[in-house]
Amino acid sequence: MNRVLIIGPCGSGKSTLARELAPRMGLPLVHMDQLGWQSGWVETEKAELIARVAKAVAGERWLIEGNYGSTLTPRLARADTVIYLDFPRRVFLWRLIKRIFTHRGRSRPDMPEGCPERFDAGFFWYVLNWNSGPRVRTEAKLADYGGTLIRLASPAKLAQWRKANNLG
Repeated sequence: MNRVLIIGPCGSGKSTLARELAPRMGLPLVHMDQLGWQSGWVETEKAELIARVAKAVAGERWLIEGNYGSTLTPRLARADTVIYLDFPRRVFLWRLIKRIFTHRGRSRPDMPEGCPERFDAGFFWYVLNWNSGPRVRTEAKLADYGGTLIRLASPAKLAQWRKANNLG
């Protein structure tokens, strides 16, 4: 595993897993949220985001975490491994709510400074509807993926996979 993507719904634990795996695997870590947002919750312009992603995937070794469906295709084209945290909705919704309260008013480690955690109804609605929208689009893009796809359906399956691969 030299070029690894970690994807899955918001709140599934992508960032946490990435922060733990990247140093163990000796891979530079890229958080998509740091590419896609600027201080003050200002979205990165589309052309700039595409350029940032192109630069990130140009390297021979990396771990990139985050969905950003609009940039998934070029990342999949370069990734040798995808770790898909395909957890049940109850798991990622609970984790998202917990995250909001845990980090409320502060920027998380995977976010740019100046993007404090907050409750956003539109974002919550997006996550609530993950299975009928973003998940469907993600699955469609994964259908043509030729690398190694590691689909983990629960936190317990993730723990088993990590143990089997000496990753924690």
